[in-house]
Amino acid sequence: MVRVALLVRLQAKPGKEADVARFVESGLALANQEAATPIWLALRLGPATFGFFAAFADEAGRKAHLAGPVAAALMAKAPELLAEAPQIEQVDVLAAKISH
Repeated sequence: MVRVALLVRLQAKPGKEADVARFVESGLALANQEAATPIWLALRLGPATFGFFAAFADEAGRKAHLAGPVAAALMAKAPELLAEAPQIEQVDVLAAKISH
C-alpha cells in the first residue's frame, strides 16, 4: 500500500512546451528502473504546465526516488526547459484505489 507521494509541478519556458512534454513522457523509462516507485504518472496540467505524481510505500522509497534517475534528469534539464525551479511537494496518501 502506498503511504507517501511526491507531486511535482513544472512550468515550461515559452516555446519549450513540446520539449517539456517529450521530456516528461520520457521519464517513464527511468521510473520503471526504480523498484521502490510502484506508481508514477506524467501529467499535463495546462498548455505550459506539466507535472509528475509518484507514490511510495514508505519514506525510504520516496527518498530513493528523489536520489534516483528521474530526479537527476529533471535537475539536469530544468535550466534549459523550465521557466522556474520545479515545485516539489511531499504529500501523504490518505486513501488510494489501485487496480491492476
